[in-house]
Amino acid sequence: MEPDKEIDCIGLFCPEPIFRTRTAIDELEKGQILKVTADDPAAEEDLKRLAKRLGHEVLEITHDGDEVTIIIRK
Repeated sequence: MEPDKEIDCIGLFCPEPIFRTRTAIDELEKGQILKVTADDPAAEEDLKRLAKRLGHEVLEITHDGDEVTIIIRK
């Protein structure tokens, strides 16, 4: 699954990962895929809630130590 856009939110804390993810999603066309990498402990739940609220689909969530990668389809 190749993302159409990737954003790196490592080192950023709430609410910055949400703002950046929202901006990136707004730039995508319907059906395109966004990959977000973050290390904020709240990022996973916050980004899942954001995707659901906006009507987008979380395709995959992976963890690597403190980092979480979330794949969202607009």
